[in-house]
Amino acid sequence: QVELVESGGGLVQAGGSLRLSCAVPGRTFSDYDMAWFRQPPGKEREFVSGRRYSGLTTGYSDSVKGRFTIPRDNAKTTVYLQMNDLKPKDTAVYYCAASPRGRLYSSDYYTSASYDYWGQGTQVTVSS
Repeated sequence: QVELVESGGGLVQAGGSLRLSCAVPGRTFSDYDMAWFRQPPGKEREFVSGRRYSGLTTGYSDSVKGRFTIPRDNAKTTVYLQMNDLKPKDTAVYYCAASPRGRLYSSDYYTSASYDYWGQGTQVTVSS
């Protein structure tokens, strides 16, 4: 079992920034594809961004492109979601996800059902 430990959510005003963290203790990033998903109130879980085991990104959803980035720290085995210029529509529970290297193909990266391991989720609320 792979443990994903999330932190960093909270309440922020529109235009503000937050950084979410997802730590993967005892693991190495080269063994996992990682991703961030979010689930707005009353909606389906949706892909936000991801990084392959190689370190390359799998892109960003159109709704966050240009505002969010997904840096990672290999030494800390932590992947981040840096969220800038937040908008009320970004309000959601954010989840970190992982899948063992080699299991995902290109179309799988964007589908929540493709991932084997999940963090506990962290609430992000953006007020107008």
